[in-house]
Amino acid sequence: MTNDLSQTAQYKLTHTMLRIKEPARALEFYEEVLGFRLVTRLDFEEARFSLYFLQPRGHSDQSDGSLEHAFSAMGLLELTHNWGTEDDDRAMHSGNSDPKGFGHICVAVPDIAAACARFDAMGVTFQKRLGAGGMKEIAFIRDPDGYWIEIVQPDLMHGLLAQHKV
Repeated sequence: MTNDLSQTAQYKLTHTMLRIKEPARALEFYEEVLGFRLVTRLDFEEARFSLYFLQPRGHSDQSDGSLEHAFSAMGLLELTHNWGTEDDDRAMHSGNSDPKGFGHICVAVPDIAAACARFDAMGVTFQKRLGAGGMKEIAFIRDPDGYWIEIVQPDLMHGLLAQHKV
């Protein structure tokens, strides 16, 4: 194996994918609770699945809705719906139950206390509230499929790091 990393200079992480059961419910959560916007939807009828690409509103890389954008823009969230899973009463595996695997996604907000108050008023499920546990500066909420979403305020992270001596 070669160690010439110049070949990777143009690589970039474009999106993270989460499987969802009910597109309407998931889209409402990500659009209304977290302020994301749907930028591209792709339906694959023969394979019976749909992809929903979302990005935070105000994201500087505005989508033109093209397939090229969906697979090249950085910072997208891909929600994948395998048709028929909405009728499957088994819970989705969030990655935070056994066996452990995928953990969470993270959303940065300018005022975490205000964001958490808004989530509370909207009836969002908290996994960990702001001020609770060992890392008091962060919160975790859960989406309709049980995926954990870490909520951070970037300018509070220095205190978190100093407190935990990272």
